[in-house]
Amino acid sequence: MRDLKYIFAYTVPLSAFISFESVGLGTYASVIYAFVILPFLDLITGNSSRNLSKEEENSKKTNWIFDIMLYLNLPIVFGLLYLVFTKVQTQEYAAYELIGLGLSAGILLATNAINVAHELGHRTAYFERFMSKCLYMPCLYMHFYIEHNFGHHMNVATPKDGATAKYNQTLFSFWVTSVTKQYVAAWNCQLKLLKTKKQAFLSVKNDMLWYHLIQPCYIFGVFYFFSFDVMLFAIAVGVASFLFLESINYIEHYGLRRFKTSSGRYERVQPQHSWNSNFKIGRIVLYELTRHSDHHFKSSKKYQLLNSYKQSPTLPFGYPASILLSFIPPLWFKIMNPLVPEEMKKNERL
Repeated sequence: MRDLKYIFAYTVPLSAFISFESVGLGTYASVIYAFVILPFLDLITGNSSRNLSKEEENSKKTNWIFDIMLYLNLPIVFGLLYLVFTKVQTQEYAAYELIGLGLSAGILLATNAINVAHELGHRTAYFERFMSKCLYMPCLYMHFYIEHNFGHHMNVATPKDGATAKYNQTLFSFWVTSVTKQYVAAWNCQLKLLKTKKQAFLSVKNDMLWYHLIQPCYIFGVFYFFSFDVMLFAIAVGVASFLFLESINYIEHYGLRRFKTSSGRYERVQPQHSWNSNFKIGRIVLYELTRHSDHHFKSSKKYQLLNSYKQSPTLPFGYPASILLSFIPPLWFKIMNPLVPEEMKKNERL
């Protein structure tokens, strides 16, 4: 039964369903759940740095239930998107209600679309990677698949990485630099891949071209089957979802830096180059994304097997509360800056 704890991750889609079926302040159900209820649950359930034994790891590695719990997010996410698009098309909402619906849908996509897509994107099976790309599509962030796998994991905690926030950089500044730098980096990664495979730019192997065809088709499909207003809503939801993603990126690597070795190359990625959080509820809801150090140490490792490392810097709060804190830069700096290793602060200035 303990293996089924990740079913709790479906509480975010449940909160989205409540949002989509509500009016008034009820449309903010997912916002309240993500940034009020989840931090409270993290607080009362506490954290655990316990790692699996070798026997437990071997058992969980081949247990299909962990994969099924990921796959089910695909019909859940698209089913809920259809529901909210239908609601927006057929019902009259005040502006504040549309904002509530949009934010709730954005949270749904950030947690159960992008986060799950991220996990599946590191798998080797074609159908899992295909599902990953499908889940990125409504987030309008399909290029993240290439940049994350071929850019971020290589350049994390260096100035080359758009997804690593600088020391003393605000979240809002990071949104701009991260979104733009990762888009450019995605193209650079794609061009390198094409060169390595000896493929032309205008090739079926150019995934970036496909992404720039598929995403407009998705947007046009929303317009065709629903309406222009729903299309604008879908775009806003996609933007909200990837800004929530970038907020997670912000807290995962804020102020952390790798050092250059005598060879001129950066040291190997180590556990100290990612912020971890062992709060139990956040771990479950985000499919162990919060054990981020081990994910970077071995990106192909499945979520249910990720370990906690003593040498990893640890966030004082769970992910939901940390994201909320990052929206208030002076408070974020006051709490987080003293936790950034001094040698990394100096490296930032070099």
